[in-house]
Amino acid sequence: MAIFTDVPNVPPEPAADCTLCPRLVDFREANQAAYPSFFNGAVPSFGDDDARILVIGLAPGLKGANQTGRPFTGDYAGDLLYKCLKIMGWAKGTYDKRPDDGYTLKDIMITNAVRCVPPQNKPIGSEVNNCRPFLISRMASLPNLKVLFALGKIAHDTTIRTFGYRLAEYKFAHEAVHRLPNGLVLVNSYHCSRYNVNTNRLTEAMFLSALRLVEQEIK
Repeated sequence: MAIFTDVPNVPPEPAADCTLCPRLVDFREANQAAYPSFFNGAVPSFGDDDARILVIGLAPGLKGANQTGRPFTGDYAGDLLYKCLKIMGWAKGTYDKRPDDGYTLKDIMITNAVRCVPPQNKPIGSEVNNCRPFLISRMASLPNLKVLFALGKIAHDTTIRTFGYRLAEYKFAHEAVHRLPNGLVLVNSYHCSRYNVNTNRLTEAMFLSALRLVEQEIK
């Protein structure tokens, strides 16, 4: 089990109408006017409270999780992610890009380093810092957590900085496996974005190969 010290006195999930980041609040209010049917709030984590695996993305997509209120649900990245989680045996049901599709996760939870959608899908440093206490509390709340699965370099870097470790000692690479001093294992993958898939930087076979490294660490 991981050792967490100095866990912040915040819940694992921020309020949907969190006001910590003025730029993100302004963007949320603009989206509420433009897309009144969207979730338009801090997107909560999704998955099994007894999970041994935590998938960490960067932030919700405007017309993905920000629309549906469930991580990676409704955007292209979710198509590959949720398909592969089911192949690995960590999901049940049929993923249909809706939060009420009945799709459930077993032994795995999905979260984002930044819970609110940022303009141009790019959070700034202060926003990552403001959301960091929720990420720490989310991890600390999972009693069986063993493996972190970072989707992309920015999610990897954010995770390393969350623990106060030096990036130079834990470099990002697809399928890299990092054994952290706190007892957790961090596994890297290229992000399952449309761009990475369309350019063949990440294939389904490559993504499954990274997930199998995760599987080895929980056996």
